[in-house]
Amino acid sequence: MIVKLLLDRKREGGELAPEEIRALVDAYTRGDVPDYQMAAFAMAVCCRGMTAAETHALTDAMQHSGACLSWTGPSADKHSTGGIGDKLSLVIQPLAASCGLSVPSLAGRGLGLTGGTVDKLESIPGYNAALSLDEFKRVVASCGVSIAAQTADIAPADKKLYALRDVTGTVPSIPLIVGSILSKKLAEGAGTLVFDVKCGAGAFMKTRADACALARALVDGAKAAGRRAAALVTAMDEPLGWTVGNALEVEEAIDVLRGGALGERALPWPRQARPLPHDVVELSVELAARMVSLAKGEDLDAARAACLANLANGAAFARFAEMVKLHGGDLDAFLAQRRVEDVSPGRAVAPRPPLAAADGFVASIDAQKVGQAAFELGAGRAQATDAIDPAAGVRLLVKRGDGVSAGQPLAQLYAPTRPERLPAAVRLVQEAIAVSSAAPTVRPLIVEIVE
Repeated sequence: MIVKLLLDRKREGGELAPEEIRALVDAYTRGDVPDYQMAAFAMAVCCRGMTAAETHALTDAMQHSGACLSWTGPSADKHSTGGIGDKLSLVIQPLAASCGLSVPSLAGRGLGLTGGTVDKLESIPGYNAALSLDEFKRVVASCGVSIAAQTADIAPADKKLYALRDVTGTVPSIPLIVGSILSKKLAEGAGTLVFDVKCGAGAFMKTRADACALARALVDGAKAAGRRAAALVTAMDEPLGWTVGNALEVEEAIDVLRGGALGERALPWPRQARPLPHDVVELSVELAARMVSLAKGEDLDAARAACLANLANGAAFARFAEMVKLHGGDLDAFLAQRRVEDVSPGRAVAPRPPLAAADGFVASIDAQKVGQAAFELGAGRAQATDAIDPAAGVRLLVKRGDGVSAGQPLAQLYAPTRPERLPAAVRLVQEAIAVSSAAPTVRPLIVEIVE
């Protein structure tokens, strides 16, 4: 294989054969193709695109560059393109498992404004996300679900290529994005894949057209690989739920997992004015129901009913608690810690929170600015080696459409390790929340369904 000839052809918009793409990926994984040539390939793809056949070949080559798992019985996983306050995996994966699915979920750590799913779970004392593949399989076999960090055994070609794309300006390419996402998810072995493609100011895909194009490419790619698949394009103009931050989001996910089954019991922290986040509940049920419906061949309405029942009867929370225990996590310690912190001002709460400037209605909440505030407080990382403060973040006290009075607090901000950043973060949240005299129109959470 003469790599330069492939680069020349792709630069001019030509199509590469599947065997050529496979040979290129294999050689790069072995170290026989230097980074500068693979960077040129990524740039050519970014500028010229790829056909569906080329994208499938790239995905397949990266998927099979490492270990590939398989499962007996119905299995599914959900992937999100990420957003501000997106704690849905913490609810969806155990919820789907409670409905009889095996849910093997290899997730990532965050790089940017907020932590990833693994960072959130690691705010639980003792939670070990760095399982071997054998340990990962044992946890799934035991409780039906495991959320662990991606290992070096899964799609190593993608890990190398993604690191290269990140520093060469070639991340925003749908074929490369599809190859990266699908190679990992296909290697997990789940028979059904459901995608949550975020769209809006706080998402990677800002426009509906781009988000729908990515959703279509992901579904088509998964189906081409023999999997059942669907995608929801969902709104990400304002943060999901009430919280942005790692431990804060775990706390909120537990609210959702336990909220319907409380009966005479109280939540482990004061409820105050914190109703269950309707957006988190709605999207969690809708995405989990599609996983169950596709994986088990059930009617979608029946799958929704099963998901709602398992939130109400505590079955979903029981799966989450068992998963945490099998990962070495101490959920009781987490709940006790959050109970203390929720009522203690000693964890560097902003002394003057953002306030409503006038009477009116919350017209919009800029997800990007709220994410930037959480980042300032220590909830995200600029480099992979940066440490995250699990307790840092933002708790919103209002949602879009809520009525407010002048001087009413709009959010609480927490920065145990960076109290000096609180004033700047307060200003960002103040700028993020717009108040108007008229109530805003209702916007749907689900923008498009791709099947």
